[in-house]
Amino acid sequence: MSARDNILARIRSARGAGAAPAPSERTAIDARIDQHPVGTRPAMHWELLPRFREQCVRMSSTVDQVASMRDVPAAVARFLVEQRLPMRAVAWPSIAQLDWSGSGVIVEERPARADDLVGITGVHLALAETGTLMLLSGPDTAAVTSLLPETHIAVVPAARIVLAMEEAWALTRQELRELPRAVNFISGPSRTADIEGQLQIGAHGPFRVHVIVATA
Repeated sequence: MSARDNILARIRSARGAGAAPAPSERTAIDARIDQHPVGTRPAMHWELLPRFREQCVRMSSTVDQVASMRDVPAAVARFLVEQRLPMRAVAWPSIAQLDWSGSGVIVEERPARADDLVGITGVHLALAETGTLMLLSGPDTAAVTSLLPETHIAVVPAARIVLAMEEAWALTRQELRELPRAVNFISGPSRTADIEGQLQIGAHGPFRVHVIVATA
């Protein structure tokens, strides 16, 4: 028994329940997840893609839009040249497997290390309401690739843009049932104003976030 299982078993024992959830309990939990109610919230009548782009810019991200995933390598190369950044990056496997041969960008398929300057990731979902990226950790979706490099480039399929946080969690429950170890929400570059009220960009992560939306 793992330490986690041991702790949960002790909590259940203190509540007078069995050491492990009964089938009826699991059924009740699944029903609750499936019927999770949405609370009161403001009206949201915007078109997803324009709202998402607008909010990304509002959160200090830069945004590009391409027709398909095939166009992503060229868009990344263009951004790196414009920003005078190294033509080298680390990326998630799903991104590294694109055709980078004619882009001039050297892409390594591995998690980022402390000396990597550019990390390229996909997303699990993107939230139109706030311009937020939702990333899930996993063997092929290393969290460090979005957190360690100074520049984070996120590739967002337009089909993965949802209205708001409620839709993001509902779709995640529907698709995964169980969450991974970490769920990261990224709304623009890392920032803090804790030090004498002065805004500092890149305090706890990348100081540059570039979003590439692939519409098909």
